[in-house]
Amino acid sequence: MSEAETTNGASLKILGGQLLDGDGQSVDNLALLIRAGRIAATGKAAQQAEADRTWSAEGCLITPGFVDLHCNLREPGNGQKGNIASETRAAAHGGFTTVCASPETSPVNDSGAVTHLIRDVAATRSPIHVLPVGAITRGLEGDLLSDMAGLAAAGCVAVGNGARGVRNARILRRCMAYAQTFGLTVMFSPENQALAADGYAHDGLVTSRLGLLGIPEVAETTAVMEMLLLAEETGVRLHLSQLSCARSVEMLADARSRGIAVTADVAMHQLLFTEDALAGFDSRFHVRPPLRSERDRQALLAGVRDGVIDAIVSQHQPHDSAAKQAPLAATEPGLSTVETVLSLGLELVRRDELSLPVLVRALTAGPASVLARRASLAEGEVADLCVFDPNQSWVPGDDTLVSVGRHAPITGRALPGVVQLTLAAGRVAWQQPER
Repeated sequence: MSEAETTNGASLKILGGQLLDGDGQSVDNLALLIRAGRIAATGKAAQQAEADRTWSAEGCLITPGFVDLHCNLREPGNGQKGNIASETRAAAHGGFTTVCASPETSPVNDSGAVTHLIRDVAATRSPIHVLPVGAITRGLEGDLLSDMAGLAAAGCVAVGNGARGVRNARILRRCMAYAQTFGLTVMFSPENQALAADGYAHDGLVTSRLGLLGIPEVAETTAVMEMLLLAEETGVRLHLSQLSCARSVEMLADARSRGIAVTADVAMHQLLFTEDALAGFDSRFHVRPPLRSERDRQALLAGVRDGVIDAIVSQHQPHDSAAKQAPLAATEPGLSTVETVLSLGLELVRRDELSLPVLVRALTAGPASVLARRASLAEGEVADLCVFDPNQSWVPGDDTLVSVGRHAPITGRALPGVVQLTLAAGRVAWQQPER
């Protein structure tokens, strides 16, 4: 089945398998009919309808397409690390049908012109939906406000600071107030740059033993508290991106109980790994925020289970091989993750640390709600779907990964969950060989 066979009015019928919606509802799939890019019918009506093509989903789960709130696509600029075409195809391989493109490009996405460029390239080269996030300050330098009105008009779904801090609290307050006037959500990765300084690992036992420069938890928690207080004052919709600390989850839960309009996400690798991953000076796990303690990991998992943390993100940061081939402190932070998020999540399910419905919610309905969108398998909805076999396995490696970045968190070992089919607006974005 080719992309052309699911466009130009062609219809597709998916037979068998199990439907697992973003709200946790699960039913056996009699049939699912897709026509003109939407879910036209389900159940008996879909079974009895004629379709141009059929696809067997026996043994598979059918979910809404995954939504990633933080993905680095490296374009414009940084072509040696990837581009919109390569990284969105990798995302489709991982079951994602929508990705929010980080503003950390070259040039930075701080103007409508750059936003239009990203959208134009995505329209012709991406098999999935690309939603640009604009820079909240010019050049992401934290000094001058960006043209948020122009960014919103050009199609940015939010504004944020990428992985960079805003050094000046007065500027941060002005950013939030300005964004609120345009109804924009602000996505912040909370970090107090003065406290983080030149650190590159969690300030804990591993850094003490190996002599690494640490980033203390308070570098995140002070920034979280500052952002929550300013969001409460300005009334802006705040999204805390890539939390890593137990205390941050506690403050988030308290803020939500007081009615502050705040949502949050966590990167998948923060749910699976701890600071111990750096014990062998493995540069893959030089990430920011850093991998922290087991206590923090457990608190983040509890936040996802309880719905305090709305979404799990990939925090995909593809690099060329040279960026990771240096002494740990000299390497660039970031993991190539978008293709393994589902599989790592299924490992958590196998450990009974997350349930399958919670995992699917955190990859679909949760992040979609942050964007004021829906991720649903209901009739009439856009046909953004992921069909995966949870019982099959695959081995991430040079011959199986699509991304330019080969520094996946796990390579050379079998992982559960193989994405068989990814549809974006009814079009084939990724498919395994015919079953």
